[in-house]
Amino acid sequence: MSKDTYQKAKEIILNEEEIADFVGGHPDGLISLAEEKLGLKFTGLYLDYLQTFGAGNFGAQEIYGIINADFENSSVPDAIWSTLTERKEINLPVNLLVIYDTGSDELFCLDFNQSDDNGEPNVVSFVPGVDLENQTYEIIANDFGDFLLDLVKQEI
Repeated sequence: MSKDTYQKAKEIILNEEEIADFVGGHPDGLISLAEEKLGLKFTGLYLDYLQTFGAGNFGAQEIYGIINADFENSSVPDAIWSTLTERKEINLPVNLLVIYDTGSDELFCLDFNQSDDNGEPNVVSFVPGVDLENQTYEIIANDFGDFLLDLVKQEI
């Protein structure tokens, strides 16, 4: 169950302070600005992540989120900046939000056109350089909770 996996991941992050490095949670106003900039609406698990952690690292794992309101002049792990940049540079579809870079020519994104039974966006793979009509959008995780728990478990 997605909410359970997310809560487990959240608990591990909060209990492993020595390897958790996050910017801190953000207010709804900043999150709304990010949604407006992207034309997407964050809900459920990813919204809670933004409100609780913002963006940051758990060990070597960079989990993208929101750093601050300067979406145009930011850097990794800012999901808004990264998504806007990829939209310009590689024509990233508007329904995708970049949340993780594998470092091996693959981006993991929340796909707001595909969701699980609870309405949570699937985490899919996007490969820059592959024509949009040839993208397979492999499902990496059913939702952000499953994805986050998997990353967290890799680090502990």
